[in-house]
Parts: sequence; C-alpha cells; structure tokens
Amino acid sequence: MKKLQRIHEAGVIAEFLRNEFYHPDFHYDREKFERVVLKPDLADELENALRRALLFRRRGHMWRELPADTEWWLVQVEAQDLDKIRVFPRAHWRKIADGSFYLQDIVGRIRSNHFSPSVRGFIAKIQSLSYRLRQEADTSSVLLIGIDEERAVTILEGNHRLTAAMLASPKLLQRQFRVLCGFSPNMEQCCWYQTNFTTLWRYFKNRISNLHNKDADVARLLQLQSWRVTVPATEKTAAEEISPDAILDSK
Repeated sequence: MKKLQRIHEAGVIAEFLRNEFYHPDFHYDREKFERVVLKPDLADELENALRRALLFRRRGHMWRELPADTEWWLVQVEAQDLDKIRVFPRAHWRKIADGSFYLQDIVGRIRSNHFSPSVRGFIAKIQSLSYRLRQEADTSSVLLIGIDEERAVTILEGNHRLTAAMLASPKLLQRQFRVLCGFSPNMEQCCWYQTNFTTLWRYFKNRISNLHNKDADVARLLQLQSWRVTVPATEKTAAEEISPDAILDSK
C-alpha cells in the first residue's frame, strides 16, 4: 500500500459525513446542511466543527475509538494489498463471514452462494451495486484503518462498495474510489480493528461515559455561525477567531 498524500482529519470527516448524509437521521434538516456537507470549506474551522458534530450524531461512538495519534493518508491500493483488506465485522457481515472477515474470502462465499438464506436480500443489494459499478465510475471515498502499510487493514466505512467492486473485478476495486487510510501503531487498541474482550470492554466504557456527547451538539454551533454572520464588519475578525472547541467546552 503506497502513501500518496497526508490528509487532515477535517477532510476525512468531511468525506465520511458525505457518505452518511443519505441516512434518515439527516432527513429533517438535510436542506439546511447540504452546502456545508456537499461543498465543504476545509479552511473554515467553524464549518469543520459543524461537520464533526453532524457526523458524531451517528458515528461518534466509532470515531472516538480511533487512537489519538491516528494519521490519515490518501493511499494507493496495490495488487498485493487485496488479501490484507478486512470487512468491518458487524450486522449481516458476521453471517456472511463464517469466521473470516477478509474481503477476498467474503467475495468467494458470495460467488459460491455459501451464505445463510437470511442474508439473501442483503447479498442481492451488493450484487446490484456491483453491476452498477461496472457501468459507472465512482470516485467517492472509502476509509480504512491499520497499523502501517504492510499489515492488514480494516474497512471503517465502505464495506458495501469495496465488496461490490471486488465482486466485479480486483482491478475495479483498485481504480475506483478515493482510498483514505488511518494509520496508528496503537490501532490494535481499537475494537473496529482488533475485536476482542479487552477492546470491546474499552468501547462499552467509553460509550457509557459519552452518553451526552458535546461534540454532536449541532444547535450551539449553529448559534455561533448565525452570530458570526450578523456581527458588524469591524467585529467580524474577532468573531471568526473564536475557537469552535472553546464553544463546545463552554457548556
């Protein structure tokens, strides 16, 4: 796996949120946030904080488990990397995996029809997406996590798309998508990368301690954004210099 370019965390969050924005959690205010999500200004710290808060509505419990020293990179997936990619172990994927979450093994089971009848509808959606990817280019981002470029990586976001692409052709997987990978020497402490009793216990403790998630308080950020827009021009510079983190920590 070849590192191409370092990516700031705000840029990764923007890509993650863009992929999540179809979800019903955003149904009632999708129009309000459409510009911020679909045309992000990564130089605007308030916008970055707002996108983080929106993502944390649904995925805060996931993001908080990533090690603090995670570095994000735009990477190039090479042929020898394909057998090191693992599907994120959740929901229907556990029924398909049959003990191995490596992407190549899962695709092999789909091709051989070795899966439970209870997931036939789910498999049909993957196959339908696979047919579409053969006809249409997809430059959306997928997120992987790992320790380094040499060891196994896990799909944090993009299970469906990567499986569908691999089902069509390994070369399709390599040339489709924008692949972002978070690397950390401490990634084995993350339950999404290494699922065991210790990492799951850490996850459950963290989730309980974050039941009230200040990071996902969109309303306060919107109040700050509204105030920043309406202040007199002579005061605008000072307003823009207010840290969104300071606002979040003030409650």
